[in-house]
Amino acid sequence: MIKFTLGLLLLMMNVLIVQAEQLYVNPQTGSDANSGTKEQPLKTLLEAAKRVNLNKDLKSTTIFLSEGVHLLTQTVIFNNDKYTLKNRLVIRADVMPDDMGWTPKKMPVIVTVAPLVPGVGGEEARGIQPEVSHVTIEGLRFTGSPDYSYVDGNNLSRSYPIWRDGKNLDDLLVTQCLFAGNVDVLPLHVGVIANGYGLVIDHCVFFNCKIPVVFWKNDGGSGSRSAMQYSLVYGGYFSGVWTTQSTKGEEFDFHHNIIANSSTVWIRERGSTRRYKASDCLFTDNTHLAGFGSGPLSGNDATSTDFLEMKNVQTSGTVKIEKDQSKRNYLQLAEGSAGSNLKAGLFKKNL
Repeated sequence: MIKFTLGLLLLMMNVLIVQAEQLYVNPQTGSDANSGTKEQPLKTLLEAAKRVNLNKDLKSTTIFLSEGVHLLTQTVIFNNDKYTLKNRLVIRADVMPDDMGWTPKKMPVIVTVAPLVPGVGGEEARGIQPEVSHVTIEGLRFTGSPDYSYVDGNNLSRSYPIWRDGKNLDDLLVTQCLFAGNVDVLPLHVGVIANGYGLVIDHCVFFNCKIPVVFWKNDGGSGSRSAMQYSLVYGGYFSGVWTTQSTKGEEFDFHHNIIANSSTVWIRERGSTRRYKASDCLFTDNTHLAGFGSGPLSGNDATSTDFLEMKNVQTSGTVKIEKDQSKRNYLQLAEGSAGSNLKAGLFKKNL
């Protein structure tokens, strides 16, 4: 009787222990009819999102993306609001930049070719859209859009690889990701644009993007801190960072960032009265340090920097970018570049 009771108890405990959800996506060898295991991967991130959204088990989810090109022919929306700070939704590369054997060519490449939909000041295409809290996106490379960006004198077509709409959402970590565009043939309008709270940009690289990140609006409640840290912006042809009136300076951390060869370092929403701090950064070879913006077609004329308290911020020096694709630090700081001491870039560990 005792043995039977013990066995029944162990069986019940095994039922109660819910294993973390894992799905693998490989655009070359996968099929959306597969189970989604490493041995039988899915083909598309869109199919992975569909399965995640239907799974109501209260557990964490990790989606592993293989190297190769992942085409997003539709906006990939995550709307299963079951995650917590501990049990997160993670969308990540199968091999991360700090892993042994990683090379830039192992980064999964995310290309947004979702149909354009009407937006403010033109049309927009959204890539990954996490409409839930407690999300991590890591180790991925995002490209600009192959669509033409110019519509007419009043409208643009815009590519947003990562978009979050919910003004009450919290905790979106984008880390060790590379965003690379080209103003003429692969325009990338904003790498990450997110409403809500707790948007953290960490160890990311933005190469020739119009605007790397917009810390957008929230519902006026409370949430976790937002931050931009250990990130490299090179060739931002509108700004290095964009904050709005909702981005409270006392709830925003900005440190160990490099913004170089860009138009304006810091764009604020027109009329913003917020004050901010920047520490341990390098701002060099930029046209302006600060400006106002109000939309996709707004200008970025210089404004005063009296809203920005700068501590240990260097404003001179030459930033060099590694262009050799065989190098581990491709599209990151080249050897001997100014700012190397800041450790900005994809790597959290020393090379």
